Amino acid sequence: MIDERINKVKEILNTKQKISIVCHRNPDGDAYGSSLALYHYLKKAHDVTVISPNDCPNFLKWLPGEKDIVIFEQEEEKATAILKKSDVVFTLDFNALHRTGDRMEKALQNLNPKFIMIDHHQQPDDYAKVQFSDTSKSSTCEMVYDFIENLGDSDKVNKEIATCIYTGIMTDTGSFRFPSTTPHTHRIVANLLEKGADNAKIYNNVMDNNSLDRMKLLSKALGNLVLLKKYKTAYITLSQKELNNFNFEKGDTEGFVNYALSIKDVVFAVIFIEDKQQGIIKMSFRSKGKFSVNEFARNHFNGGGHTNAAGGRSEVSLEKTVEKFLRILPEYQNEIKKSYESNF
Repeated sequence: MIDERINKVKEILNTKQKISIVCHRNPDGDAYGSSLALYHYLKKAHDVTVISPNDCPNFLKWLPGEKDIVIFEQEEEKATAILKKSDVVFTLDFNALHRTGDRMEKALQNLNPKFIMIDHHQQPDDYAKVQFSDTSKSSTCEMVYDFIENLGDSDKVNKEIATCIYTGIMTDTGSFRFPSTTPHTHRIVANLLEKGADNAKIYNNVMDNNSLDRMKLLSKALGNLVLLKKYKTAYITLSQKELNNFNFEKGDTEGFVNYALSIKDVVFAVIFIEDKQQGIIKMSFRSKGKFSVNEFARNHFNGGGHTNAAGGRSEVSLEKTVEKFLRILPEYQNEIKKSYESNF
């Protein structure tokens, strides 16, 4: 029961603690929004540090408290020392330690703190002393708001916290258009606006922050788009060379896959992005209706996420990864068709 979990948290936080807040690698708006919201909530009573496996995209650099975040891959020795001294480690917006990357995963596995998980992805690993896992929630930020409210501290939600939570909810709901957006989500958003969140400013900071190079990269991505009408599927490829040609920066491909999904009659969309530095092909999967890209990613591409939004990776070439995808796709033709028929 949630009351039992909240009581455990109250007991843990009853005295001053050394707390680390950790998000997943390649953080998005929900990862940083939830981490920084919790940071602002806890820091008045505890010694708190947010540790991110790697840096965030530029469109999140404005978030209140972002400059206080310790980046593990840039300051590994410092971050590891902080983690070792932590009494409590909150893990936000992920539910398996490998989502922090190989080196940080090892650092976390060597700890013996009280882990507290707050996350909305499917199939969580069993590592946390206290686990708040709810796949029905729109975002981890929505869960952090509920977490603070259930602790009896909704009056402590100030403008900084409201701004961070609004950012995560907005980005993870696709500006409130995804099916996970509920009446409860909107009630929280109304409360955030009353607390001082500036919805227009937040949207502009996140969404209207494009460089000319990013727009040209989007044009290239759309030029590479392939439509498979038979399977109601569309996919996009971007090679490392193409990324380099447009001075790619972290976060530049955010949302590109949604253009493929927006095509009429398309139910399943994928983007394949070559990452020479990591030696992998990164994939983002999106779907409409009941077709689970979470299961598809878990079964075939070492990934997972939500029913309609998931990620994956491949360690073979871009061409071989796409070939594998095209070989697998026919197995899901009927499932995709049923998802389409139930959705339209």
